[in-house]
Amino acid sequence: MSIAGLISGGVDSAVAVYLLKEQGYTPDLYYIKIGSGPEGEWDCKAEEDWEMALSVARKYGCKLELVDLQREYWDEVVGYIVEKLRAGLTPNSDVMCNKYIKFGVFEQRKGHLYDYIATGHYAQTEKDAEGRVWLTTSPDPVKDQTDFLAQIDGLSVSKLMFPIGYLTKEEVRQIAEREHLAPARRHDSQGICFLGKIRFSELARKYLGEKEGLVVEKETGNIIGKHKGYWFFTIGQRKGLGFGGGPWYVVGKDIRRNIIYVSRGFQTQAVYGREFLVKEPHFLTENPFISDGEYNIKFKVRHAPEFTSGLLKKSGERYYVTSAEDIQGLAPGQFAVLYDKDNRRCYGSGEIRLPK
Repeated sequence: MSIAGLISGGVDSAVAVYLLKEQGYTPDLYYIKIGSGPEGEWDCKAEEDWEMALSVARKYGCKLELVDLQREYWDEVVGYIVEKLRAGLTPNSDVMCNKYIKFGVFEQRKGHLYDYIATGHYAQTEKDAEGRVWLTTSPDPVKDQTDFLAQIDGLSVSKLMFPIGYLTKEEVRQIAEREHLAPARRHDSQGICFLGKIRFSELARKYLGEKEGLVVEKETGNIIGKHKGYWFFTIGQRKGLGFGGGPWYVVGKDIRRNIIYVSRGFQTQAVYGREFLVKEPHFLTENPFISDGEYNIKFKVRHAPEFTSGLLKKSGERYYVTSAEDIQGLAPGQFAVLYDKDNRRCYGSGEIRLPK
């Protein structure tokens, strides 16, 4: 059985390699390089990551190869981010990084040569009585990453291996310390997938520039300030607005007129919603909602430990979700991730659209 292991230089993928070796496998390791912009203007410690990956490969006698997917990343993922921001939507780079790069371009370039691809994601798989393989959640609700994997379509779920998927983050770190793995004490990466500390605002400013517009209180129509472009804001945002007399929440955008609408107060209902459409959902193994009707589900609308109960109503190609509770900051463009009612199986995901 041949296994390609994706290694990042972090503790999770390092422990994944250790666990594969414990099971008697020696994976070929691949480090995907997407460390800086197309002109090398951003450094995301790629050299340090590579050294960590090299240390793990040497420790366990694994071949290690660097795969440079920098151009593909900037074409596909950064291009996606910029277009969503320009459209006034909220992008999710981690989802698209997995879809296009880790399980897309890499599969075409190298992964197709192997029986399995192993990663350090917090997720699991399970086979049902009919032999179908489903993506399932991790026992660590804080670290569970099934939502980031719910758009992959470059390969079958049955080809994926998640060696650390049954562990909590604390257990992973304990193994790394015990086995003296080089990345044991490294902090988890933050920011846009693969790009370290880069923020959406930096990308927006670089590719979309600045354009002054008005900030308007939704309930009164009063102008409370100015902003530098609707693409710097997301629905439900509270931090970083810089307006006195708050708290203020972003509750709407008029992209044609470059207006940001806000509401004031911690309990403002304008920032909450209960209903949304799932645009063209992508299903990983198969669509469990074949027949028109109503289905009890769990779902997520952002990366968080909590699952929300809801009712999915399917009518033809229309998927309409009604939440059992108020949801803060339903942001069009983000992904609604669909799970079974026990939040065990992850079925897939689709972009959020709000009913008109």
